[in-house]
Amino acid sequence: MAAYSVTQKYLTDNYAVVVLQTNADPLEVGQSVVISGVDATFNGTYLTADLPQYYFTGVDEQGFFTYDYQLPIQNQVLYARTADNVQIVAATGTLTTTPTCTWVTLDSQVEDWLGIGTATAADATFLTQCRTSANAVCYKRRQQAGYVDSLTTSPSAAVTLGTVAYAGFLYRQRGSAGMDYASFDGMTTGGSTGFSPMVKQLLGIDRPAVA
Repeated sequence: MAAYSVTQKYLTDNYAVVVLQTNADPLEVGQSVVISGVDATFNGTYLTADLPQYYFTGVDEQGFFTYDYQLPIQNQVLYARTADNVQIVAATGTLTTTPTCTWVTLDSQVEDWLGIGTATAADATFLTQCRTSANAVCYKRRQQAGYVDSLTTSPSAAVTLGTVAYAGFLYRQRGSAGMDYASFDGMTTGGSTGFSPMVKQLLGIDRPAVA
């Protein structure tokens, strides 16, 4: 979870805007945010509609957002909120969000990599857990290596494959101990560490993106 301090607020044409003290990276349009501690008009859970860098002036006849390009304002978050207009004023409060990576959205992508066809009902829940966990871990590892990625769009086909492969490694490790796949003959079947050289190469984390 990431939390950001609110310093200003305003509302125009049923769209609210909060101005943050710092850049809310990697917040994206369409992401869920929670506004708290501002006031009853602005508080709540919303989906971001835009992250403008200029003063928001309203909505035109075609439904497009309009801005005053002579008045830049950084670190804004705009969201739909039906209420009376509020002039821009100083404010306090907090915007919180839990970034969710969705590079790999289909369990079937992991099934194809595993070569298992369609998972049984008993395996489907675990397969989904592996996929969502792989999204989160791979995004974090690339972020730690210096990359600035979108949460919703994979940077490349290679990164997508690396994330799918890591999800497959997680799935195969069920019922195993340590870093080896589960085995029925009393012997391990080889290491299954998820971040193998192949996965690192696909994710681009075999070396940092920045010095």
